[in-house]
Amino acid sequence: MSIVIEQSVQARMVASAPQMETLPAVLQYDRTDPFAIRMAFPAPATLEGTEVSWEFSRELLTAGMDTRAGVGDVRIRPFGYDRTVLEFHAPEGIAMVHVRTADLRRFLRRTQQLVPVGAEHRFLDLDRSLTDLLGGSR
Repeated sequence: MSIVIEQSVQARMVASAPQMETLPAVLQYDRTDPFAIRMAFPAPATLEGTEVSWEFSRELLTAGMDTRAGVGDVRIRPFGYDRTVLEFHAPEGIAMVHVRTADLRRFLRRTQQLVPVGAEHRFLDLDRSLTDLLGGSR
């Protein structure tokens, strides 16, 4: 069984103009980092012209689809009947994207099949994490 799940989604960038630009994004979940979700935007979709990835907790994404969640660099909230807004805060500014809530729920179901909620600790490699933290090699 694969230890990584990837799912492409269409995100709609919220801008001051009435038209929202659609851009591709990829959600990723890796069983070896069971608490984290990554959302990557390809180089053509970013101001810097390089791929940009944001990492946030699976718990934050789950909570943010139903109610306002997050106080740091990533904030998530429901928007209308079928959208979820993800806000990414950086020194350069704030990016806000809308994603279909159904796409996020489908992605989360797949992550929960790989690593059930509450069982994340069983998939942690604490020896490797400690070694990385201390700057050593195994």
